[in-house]
Amino acid sequence: MGKKTVGVKKKLAKAGKQNRRVPIWVIMRTKRKVVTHPKRRHWRRTKLRVV
Repeated sequence: MGKKTVGVKKKLAKAGKQNRRVPIWVIMRTKRKVVTHPKRRHWRRTKLRVV
């Protein structure tokens, strides 16, 4: 990570924070209608457009 610029690092950090599962309280509140996250990303399948 030492060679990456601050902007790239910030984008990667934001993408890492966004890549979470749906909270349990949301699943409970929607009675299991919302269980999957549409913007979920796997590190091997979908790459980010940075650098």
